[in-house]
Amino acid sequence: MKILVLGGTAWLGRTVAREALRRGHDVTCLARGSAPAPDGATFVRADRDEDDGLAPVSGADWDAVVDVSRQPGQVRRAVRDLRTAHYVFVSTGNVYAAFDALEQDEDSPQRAPLDGDVMEDMETYGEAKVACETAVLGSGATATVIRSGLIGGPGDWSGRTGYWPWRFAHPVADEVVVPDDPDFPTAMVDVRDLAAWVVTLVEDRTGGVFNATGATTRLGDVLALAAEVGGSGATPRPVPLDRLTELGIDNWMGPASLPLWISDPEWRGFATLDTTRAREAGLVLRPLRETLTDALAFEESRPEGDERRAGLTDVDERRVLDATG
Repeated sequence: MKILVLGGTAWLGRTVAREALRRGHDVTCLARGSAPAPDGATFVRADRDEDDGLAPVSGADWDAVVDVSRQPGQVRRAVRDLRTAHYVFVSTGNVYAAFDALEQDEDSPQRAPLDGDVMEDMETYGEAKVACETAVLGSGATATVIRSGLIGGPGDWSGRTGYWPWRFAHPVADEVVVPDDPDFPTAMVDVRDLAAWVVTLVEDRTGGVFNATGATTRLGDVLALAAEVGGSGATPRPVPLDRLTELGIDNWMGPASLPLWISDPEWRGFATLDTTRAREAGLVLRPLRETLTDALAFEESRPEGDERRAGLTDVDERRVLDATG
């Protein structure tokens, strides 16, 4: 098949392109060129923010287009300018209007679409993706929309899925700071499993809207597995939620944060999704241990200066341990 990946040089898009190449497809990656395309792919340098940015590929007939953009204008121009039999758009669970319930399905209420072509900041990420979905579903081609949960595994630049095995592998003491909320519901999908499923959807030309993430798993169970993967023998030190707040520790992502966890009860179901449709359509997930093991290997291989965007530094870890001992 002749597949155009809009992107194809960053994490998920690159993994999709590599999987499609592995299966023998003809892959073209269109991107600005901040990173190289996978070996074997045709690379087209272009700026999708330009109105005619897709001109280099708009004259071809594509069997499928795979798009991961968060900018509605980019997606609208792609729908307008590209000739394809099948359009796969990777969206997000952030499109849903509320997150107080666990494992909501694809028919749950959504946010209003972003009014405009440009998402200015992450505060409107969900609304921007809704606008992108609307464009794709109205394209006239067979369309697939994948509402992904947290993507994890090797290459996770954010560190959300690699932090816990890394911290247990590199403790500053014999205990590791964790939130005292072991029943918090977590879920993640390995980037390689998501990419493989994207290519399968392309090959089968499967249309529809699908949630995609891993099995709902207690935070306490994830931490126990991360400790085993880390292998240092350090054990968790649960810290009450109000004490973490007093000490300036945030949740989910960002400086001085504890990943995979959100303290606000209205967001308790944020990470979880009902994936019945996706599993029926061929989504296959590897064991969580493998994802955490390979995320740790990625963390260990980070080049100097490439710092994760989640978790506690050694200084913050020691500060919390000293304050709660």
